Amino acid sequence: MFVPAHNEKLMANAVKVDADILILDIEDSVQPLVNKQVGRDMAIKFIQEGKFKGRHIFPRINDRESGQLLKDVMQLSIDGVDGFMYPKSKTGDDIYFFDKLLETIEYEKGIELGTFKIIPLIETASAVMNVQSICSSSKRVIAIAYGSEDFITDLGGIHDSEHKSLFTPRAMIAMGARAHNVTPIDTVHVRVKDLEDLEVNLKLSVKLGFEGMLVLNPLELDLVHKYYSPTEDQIKHSLDILKFDEEAKLEGKGVAIINGKFIGPPFVEKAKKIIAKSKLIKKLTQNN
Repeated sequence: MFVPAHNEKLMANAVKVDADILILDIEDSVQPLVNKQVGRDMAIKFIQEGKFKGRHIFPRINDRESGQLLKDVMQLSIDGVDGFMYPKSKTGDDIYFFDKLLETIEYEKGIELGTFKIIPLIETASAVMNVQSICSSSKRVIAIAYGSEDFITDLGGIHDSEHKSLFTPRAMIAMGARAHNVTPIDTVHVRVKDLEDLEVNLKLSVKLGFEGMLVLNPLELDLVHKYYSPTEDQIKHSLDILKFDEEAKLEGKGVAIINGKFIGPPFVEKAKKIIAKSKLIKKLTQNN
């Protein structure tokens, strides 16, 4: 969930929300320019006071052409920050550059190399076309996130009410991420109070292979968690698949059959992922 870092009220509210990652924004939502430093100071204050203890924190910094990037990273590369959301990534070279900048800062500060991870924002036509290069440009890249509004502006297209203009880039981003074992995160839903439209987007997002979604408003979190979490039926079916697959192996059968359907290796692999994900969610829920 995005949180404008210069807004103390929203930062205080963010302490209470059930978002997997808090993106403390120093970029687009922080205006005018003077508020950039206010945002950095506020983020550091909340982190060092332990208000985000146990939370995953990824500040969204300013891009390399902004004149603010070095200030952002030098000041925010502190204990309690997991990594950075890097905006306006266009090619793998952008992320390689940022990787080396982080490496230099870690070295200078005596921080273990590779500590800070990167989530590139895919928000230009160039970035969509270079998504695989971006995903493979640094071992720090753990996820990529789609920024549809900047993308549509760059494209010169129209974000239609049915979201048809977003379908192809969404599919390309999800496939590019999965090809490199990187987690794909879907774009924000800008009509934050239209939960019916959010649900339509979430259903498609899950089908395309996204693992999560950027969120602007806490009102959206319940639905987002619901759709990216395995259902009880999915968990039960996955356990059945693993059970029958194991029994088939013990009996020397090549493939298990459930309700007249062959359960081949892809089904078994998917079942394993669903069970692993459900266990992780349960563990994180208990910890919180």
